[in-house]
Amino acid sequence: MRAGLGGAALAAAGLTFGAAGTAAADSAGHGAPQGTTDWQRYVQGPTSRTVRPVSVLRSSGAVTDPKALLAPGGGVTRLSRPQPPQPPRWPAGTTAAASSSHAPNSGDDGRPRTYDAANAIDGDPDTFWNDDTIAAYPDTLTVTTAAPLSLPGVTLLSDADGVPTDFTVETWDGSAWQPAATVTGNTSVRRAVPFAATVSTTRVRINVTADQSTPQGEFTRINEVYPGLLPDDDVPRVVVDFGKVVVGYPHVRFSSASDNSPGVRLAFSETVQFLTDRSDFTRADQSGVASQGTDQFAVPAGGADWKDTKGYQSGTQVYADGLHGFRYLQISLDALASDAPAAQPWGEVSVDEVWLEFTAYLGTPDSYSGWFLSADDDLNRYWYGAAYTNELVTDTFRSDDIDPRGADSPTLDGKLVLQDGAKRDRDPYVGDLAVSARTLYLTHDDAAAAARNVLADLADHQRSDGWIPPASINGYTLPLFDYPLWWVTCSWDYVLHTGDRAYASGYYPHLTKVLDSWYPSVTDGDGLLSKGLNGTSGYGDYAFLGRSGQITYYNANYVQALTDAASIAAYLGNSADAARWSTRASTVAAAINAHLWDAAAGAYLDSSSGPARHAQDGNAIAITAGVADAGRAASALAHLDATTVLPYGNAFMDNDTIFDGASQRVYAFTSYPELVARFRSGRADSALDQIRRTYGWMDTHDPGITSWEGIGPDGSLYEGAYTSMAHGWSTGVVPALTNELLGIRPAAPGFTTWSVRPRPGSVAWARGQVPTPRGPLGVDWQHSGQGAFALTVRVPRGTRGSVAVPTDGRTVSVHVDGRVAWNGRKAKAYAARAEDGYVTLDGLTAGTRTVAVHPAA
Repeated sequence: MRAGLGGAALAAAGLTFGAAGTAAADSAGHGAPQGTTDWQRYVQGPTSRTVRPVSVLRSSGAVTDPKALLAPGGGVTRLSRPQPPQPPRWPAGTTAAASSSHAPNSGDDGRPRTYDAANAIDGDPDTFWNDDTIAAYPDTLTVTTAAPLSLPGVTLLSDADGVPTDFTVETWDGSAWQPAATVTGNTSVRRAVPFAATVSTTRVRINVTADQSTPQGEFTRINEVYPGLLPDDDVPRVVVDFGKVVVGYPHVRFSSASDNSPGVRLAFSETVQFLTDRSDFTRADQSGVASQGTDQFAVPAGGADWKDTKGYQSGTQVYADGLHGFRYLQISLDALASDAPAAQPWGEVSVDEVWLEFTAYLGTPDSYSGWFLSADDDLNRYWYGAAYTNELVTDTFRSDDIDPRGADSPTLDGKLVLQDGAKRDRDPYVGDLAVSARTLYLTHDDAAAAARNVLADLADHQRSDGWIPPASINGYTLPLFDYPLWWVTCSWDYVLHTGDRAYASGYYPHLTKVLDSWYPSVTDGDGLLSKGLNGTSGYGDYAFLGRSGQITYYNANYVQALTDAASIAAYLGNSADAARWSTRASTVAAAINAHLWDAAAGAYLDSSSGPARHAQDGNAIAITAGVADAGRAASALAHLDATTVLPYGNAFMDNDTIFDGASQRVYAFTSYPELVARFRSGRADSALDQIRRTYGWMDTHDPGITSWEGIGPDGSLYEGAYTSMAHGWSTGVVPALTNELLGIRPAAPGFTTWSVRPRPGSVAWARGQVPTPRGPLGVDWQHSGQGAFALTVRVPRGTRGSVAVPTDGRTVSVHVDGRVAWNGRKAKAYAARAEDGYVTLDGLTAGTRTVAVHPAA
């Protein structure tokens, strides 16, 4: 802790902090942080930037002493492989034809890549046939020889992201096709398919009826069909587990190698499910480099200390992708055929050390300026797991590490930013900041520049018509409809937490332009935003949903953005703008209630046109933005309870009319505003239940600890291997628990004023602190129920605020520092008043204040 003495020092001094007693900090609110240091045991970050694997998950082939990889100086791990025999070739004159073939495109080197059937018999395993039927089965590949060939079977070598799952093999008997073999449930990249008896034939036909699914669809991708049965793959492999998702540059130290330049291939994955001979994701997949999903290295005979960085080792051969986000690392003695002779798929290598150079924010107990602890161990784990997730995405923007799809930007290079995810997308998107920046401010305020850098850079790339880009991807041109609204809200969040007046005034013209120029250009006659106006029919949103016209989510977000803009205007003394934007917010809110409320369902429609559906995003933000009154809020949340509750969270749609499976998909990004809506609508326990289902599922499923980008049907990874398992936009459990359960929120820029309003639900106690520009603001409360509540707030100098304590529906008396402030009927101090199940006290100033609530006699 940077604020002074820890809990152990307090205990040594005979002082405690909490309901049982209070250790008085000095009148400035500095000094010893509240509570003990028990929270520190939940911190997940590594202790240093050198991170080592914690276990060997498995090994296969000729591997000796794989556990030597776990500690330096513990011996060496040897991987050995004899030179493999050349696989059989089809005789001269053999041809291949397919039911369909994908059109050519260009690789990263600018040369065209073809995907026709001939690639499956050309003897080059780096090329492949790619069908173009997009799951319209069967996909058929036919091989024809000039003369009869005697075959005991065939062997299929597939591309790792297009493995044929179910297929049959047929042979031609001169007049008809005859079945030779049937394969179901295949997951192997190399699959030998024996025939019942050796067949003499001139034609072989492979009929694929199911493929391994990829995020882009289902494709058959066969690299080679060999005329015969190849022996089992003898590639030596060892898989190490780093225990949790980590991010940075892998290092492998080779003590020696044979003198034939043996190749090593590294494959990375965040989950065991997608740990194969291909990484679950590499940027090379997007840039077009022919790396086959792994990072390659040719080991010199004298050994090497190899840091995996982006680029080629030898000319245009032996490519590595550099930085990775992953939990599991597979090391194989193998090489791409196209990398010969620079790297060979055989020989011997000795490895004496593997580690990761961790590049992200290093979150240690000493770096946490805000913390949280409660009576519920699960909630504590989820809070720190999400905080660690956010640390993984807080990193320096580097051209070699970011999304290769036109995201590099000289105005961001070298700056601290909040990326989307640890493995992907490594580009800062402003919508993600709506959650991840709040998490950052509440945990590591020394990194707040990561949010400012992104917000300022996007504003600096504002389009002439006022639209603000969502990210640097595609040269700041990706057309999203909702993200300029998030830029407004995130700007207010930043100013509110930091008090950065220079940012507020410097980017006020950009704020004015986006709200007074661009959004009015997409406003219809009902006063609502309508996607499709002004050429926006092709614009996307956070999930690239096919939504058009009047959408509750867009318009509720608009109300929130206008309200936040009015707050910035008032802060800067621009009262006319503040009044105008507040008036427009009220007008839009009224239009939402008039045109988008579905009285029959008791919830807001997703869209005013098309099939009736009700979305989590629109209904939740309508509540948090103040569009919904108490009655509509209760009704909308009841509808979500009845239609979206799943074992792994709440679905973001109540039916599948927008796409198949929508009612089974959970986004923690859109779940966050629903959590806030539930807390603020007096439904704390339903919020806690949703947290436990959403974050409990992620916490207890591979890779554990970190927060996923999205959850699909039955709790699956919603986009397969492509899914980011450590995504900043999913960390809303941190602000939900700190701002709502613990109850601390800023009320004015820089926390000059603040509010503390705990919403305990069934949680017996909670404590923690948030960083402010004037020092930490700490809260410690205990809820005994039946009107008994004890709270201590540690207030930094130069701030003042209000405290609201729950009454459990009873008549209570409230004491502040031992003196009566509310006697059960009227105020005695602090302008005390009873309202909405709370007694609210105003004007608490610097120092340690204790508030005690007792049932009235």
